[in-house]
Amino acid sequence: MDWFQKLPGFQRTPYGLEWRLLRLMPSLVLAGTLLPALMALAGRVLITGASSAELARHIQLFDFVMLGLVIFIWTLVLTVTIGCVIVWLMKGPAYVADGFEVSHSEHPKASVPRF
Repeated sequence: MDWFQKLPGFQRTPYGLEWRLLRLMPSLVLAGTLLPALMALAGRVLITGASSAELARHIQLFDFVMLGLVIFIWTLVLTVTIGCVIVWLMKGPAYVADGFEVSHSEHPKASVPRF
């Protein structure tokens, strides 16, 4: 039995936006990680406070916001990548899914309730 029997006469759909987005994802991950990290470093220079405790609190808060931004960007990139892979797989060749004979497909049994 051939498990991967392609559907005869199926024409593959050409690649579109999903392929361009997939090629863009690594650079988005890199930019989405480096830019908030550079902003967190710049925050250490630019953020001022009246006391050292207040300064440390503001810097820590800004670091947490930048970390949240990085995690948000990674989650967004992962979600878009999964969607692009699903579209890419769906545009691939079509396969015959279930070629088994069903015994009651043309003549159902009397015991099967009808709605």
